[in-house]
Amino acid sequence: MSPSPSRLFSQIATAERPAGTRVVMRRAVVLGGSMAGLMAARVLSDHAEEVLIVERDPSDVEAGPRPGVPQGSQVHALLPAGQVQLERWFPGIADEALALGAPPPPTDPGTAKVFVNGMLGLPPAATGTGPALITTRPFLEALVRRRTLAVDNIRMVYGRAEGLLFDERRVTGARYVPEAGGEAVVEPADLVVDAMGRSSRLSDWLAEHGWPRPPMQRMPIKLNYATALYRRDEKVSDAWVAVFHTMAGKGRTARIGGINSVEGDRWIMLVAGYDEDRPSRDVADFTARCREHYPQMFGDIAEHGEMLGGVVTYHQADSRRRNFHKLDRLPAGLVAAGDAVASFNPVYGQGMTSAALHASCLSAYLRSGPKPHDEPARAYFDQVRVVVDAAWQISTTADIELPHVDGPYPPGYRVTKWFGDLLFRTSLTDPVLNARLGRVTTMLDHPATLGRPGTLLRALRLSLLRGARR
Repeated sequence: MSPSPSRLFSQIATAERPAGTRVVMRRAVVLGGSMAGLMAARVLSDHAEEVLIVERDPSDVEAGPRPGVPQGSQVHALLPAGQVQLERWFPGIADEALALGAPPPPTDPGTAKVFVNGMLGLPPAATGTGPALITTRPFLEALVRRRTLAVDNIRMVYGRAEGLLFDERRVTGARYVPEAGGEAVVEPADLVVDAMGRSSRLSDWLAEHGWPRPPMQRMPIKLNYATALYRRDEKVSDAWVAVFHTMAGKGRTARIGGINSVEGDRWIMLVAGYDEDRPSRDVADFTARCREHYPQMFGDIAEHGEMLGGVVTYHQADSRRRNFHKLDRLPAGLVAAGDAVASFNPVYGQGMTSAALHASCLSAYLRSGPKPHDEPARAYFDQVRVVVDAAWQISTTADIELPHVDGPYPPGYRVTKWFGDLLFRTSLTDPVLNARLGRVTTMLDHPATLGRPGTLLRALRLSLLRGARR
């Protein structure tokens, strides 16, 4: 009997480190050197004699935003489940980040502010996953890259992936054009990992060689957001971390905001809207938005803080997933990870954490048999589907409520929405439900865990008690 999605998810999200290594292949090639590619390479180093990462961004980009990650300057969050996986594969990385300048977490959990529809809710519940890492994406990615490339059998080359090599039943390698130009280089491989992100061309390459494209599923979100960095100054604000979320409703416009304290004694602050609500790069517009639509700390920082650089904007048209698990034909020697499989509304912070969990799926897959990569990676994509389903349910259940989104509505949507609204309302004031919901939104637990009778009954009881007091 197959394990339930929630049980399988808990196995994927484990903090337990695999025992030993088992080499099952000579060479693996990873296309893409962002978080998904780096995590995949680290896992592969336990199972391949050699791991080669092909990274398209220039070799002189180290700790700054990379051209291949257009949202790299925006606020990023490594959710607790992602941090668990980082520590699993890179022991001590949180302490190393703190030593390199990541801000130490405050001892008072109340320092983190959560505003929902104008109401200050309970602070995020402690997850027990160690000190929270709050950094910019370039800082964290540079650290993970250094740790990955410190592994003896991993190396990185710079160039643009141009295609895959196939025989009748499998992928046998990849081609790339070096950073300096010239002839394409052919790299034979026992396993190729597509970690090329949302813009991956894998579907085209499969079609060119007679293989089916993975079905694409999309939800249009039309997200627009703007971010700015400020010098952190307690005379301006005592803000440490703040999350602001206004849901669309009567008299309300859907908006998102966030403040993180990051390395270098800085704040990174984000404001976001949907559809025609478009924050611009204009500093005056950014400041006005912070003052008019967000809690006081946003306005204080925008008006009185020292901005470092300008305002950076980003637009994402949709959330999307490529359903590899639905393919009836799939070549052996090929997997995909990270945004190349699925990318979600970034305001929920699921991207880097999903990539880390995909690495855990890859580890389980490579330990599942003598040479699992000699067959199509269905077992891998079945596990990845569990991770994608969990993140997709969290993000799209909220996004489908946006006025400009008209579906597609999943089966059982009305019941799911009713229960989700009930749980959300009661979690704002109940620490137990706040903790349970928090474990799901931070991807430590599968959403199905919220459907347990004890959680449903507690939410119903609290809702009835609240109604009786009115």
